[in-house]
Amino acid sequence: MSLNYIKNFYEGCLRPPTVIGQFHTLFFGSVRMFFLGVLGFAVYGNEALHFSCDPDKREVNLFCYNQFRPITPQVFWALQLVTVLVPGAVFHLYAACKSIDQEDILQKPVYTVFYIISVLLRITLEVVAFWLQSHLFGFQVNPIFKCDAGSLDKKYNFTRCMVPEHFEKTIFLIAMYTFTVITMVLCVAEIFEILCRRLGFLNNQ
Repeated sequence: MSLNYIKNFYEGCLRPPTVIGQFHTLFFGSVRMFFLGVLGFAVYGNEALHFSCDPDKREVNLFCYNQFRPITPQVFWALQLVTVLVPGAVFHLYAACKSIDQEDILQKPVYTVFYIISVLLRITLEVVAFWLQSHLFGFQVNPIFKCDAGSLDKKYNFTRCMVPEHFEKTIFLIAMYTFTVITMVLCVAEIFEILCRRLGFLNNQ
């Protein structure tokens, strides 16, 4: 593997062809991942241990927690981040293999279209993640969760469970929704920047 190949791959992955794209990479890679990795663990790290129901028995708590959290938020958001990165990573890998630099993406129509498609895919994935998050977690975490424990033991039927640190989780949910919206706005702005710079290049020609 040549040094030029490594150099092109490194620059392609870390330096998108637009200013907004570079800001999006910084925002996405630094702020969003730091927020999820550090604060997400602090808010959701011990949730299962502090989740308690009436009666406060281990099997009831575990059964109701699995009902309350079909998927843990940390896992969902980690999957979201990885999935959203895939279209850009595939394009930049292709660009590195073909020795395509940033100017080629803005000047050659084929590469411009491919890059815009990768950005549109990112937007689509973010919209899907937003929809899934709203259905899985809602927009607010209530302090009380009513669990249907009848299938575990008929004498329990519906039981009430206390959700720990529900206010902090609500704030964190709103923050993750906000990050998703900001990412989508940046992607749309990047497409406009690409089109404007493309038109400017054609006018200069």
